[in-house]
Amino acid sequence: MKEVLVVYYSQTGQLFRIIENIVSTLKGEHVAVTYHEIAPETPFPFPWKEEDFLSTFPDSFLQIPRKIKDPSPELLAKTYDLVILGHQVWYLSPSIPVNSFLRSAAAKKLLKNTPVVTVIGARNMWYQAQEKLKHLLVELDAKLVGNIALTDRNINHISVITIEYWMMKGNKDRMWGIFPKPGVSEKDISDASKFGPPIKKALDSGNYAGLQSDLLKLKAVSIRPALIPTDKRGNIIFSKWAALITKKSTPGSPERSRWLRYFKRYLQFAIWIIAPIVFVVFLLTYIPFYFKIKRDVQYYSSINLKKER
Repeated sequence: MKEVLVVYYSQTGQLFRIIENIVSTLKGEHVAVTYHEIAPETPFPFPWKEEDFLSTFPDSFLQIPRKIKDPSPELLAKTYDLVILGHQVWYLSPSIPVNSFLRSAAAKKLLKNTPVVTVIGARNMWYQAQEKLKHLLVELDAKLVGNIALTDRNINHISVITIEYWMMKGNKDRMWGIFPKPGVSEKDISDASKFGPPIKKALDSGNYAGLQSDLLKLKAVSIRPALIPTDKRGNIIFSKWAALITKKSTPGSPERSRWLRYFKRYLQFAIWIIAPIVFVVFLLTYIPFYFKIKRDVQYYSSINLKKER
């Protein structure tokens, strides 16, 4: 009997639906699947209120954990052949609940020396968030063997508008009847079941060496090269904002609210002004940097982790 553990946090339910479709082709007479939904002691609201959404920025980006509920003793007592870890991206980082789980004693016990397949449901920029998660898995002595990343296929600025509408209103429908639906498309969610067979093949054999290659043949990951420098640049700027906000204010204080309003204005400026400039620079330098761009695409499609220099 093969034991599979599914660990996830899905605020809107979209990520859980993706995982369910993947896992539907794993379940069988010789495979037992156990689920663990990460539960913060203080739940995050959905839909978001703007002030709550902004207030998560420093802890999200700085990867500061919060209290979460422990898995059941029965779940912790088992040894698992594979862990499927579903995570969302908050402020270019793994979400607070997933980050909190990965820094817990339970994660150390459950993931040590265990193969892990990560499943991402994101708007578009997940590359640096996955890098941060890779480092957390290394600290846990876990073995990353596969990654599936499903994203909103709409162009960047359209998806900014529709995702904000979804997150703040709670409706995954066509805004004003004009814009496309936000998030991962229904077709991509439904088609996620195609990723199950190669995972099951690796699970049955215990050999995960070629799993990511098999997943990539099914388009488990789609890289938008122009967003790689945007993601990197965003992380540099976010690090300065997060450090400044935490230095100048405390959580819940009027000063914190004021600094978060400043950050919101910068975020709007970055999305609508800086990001297009970065995109234009990317286009202008595409030919001279072609081979580097190609290497970047290959790297972020893989499960490898760059060595620290």
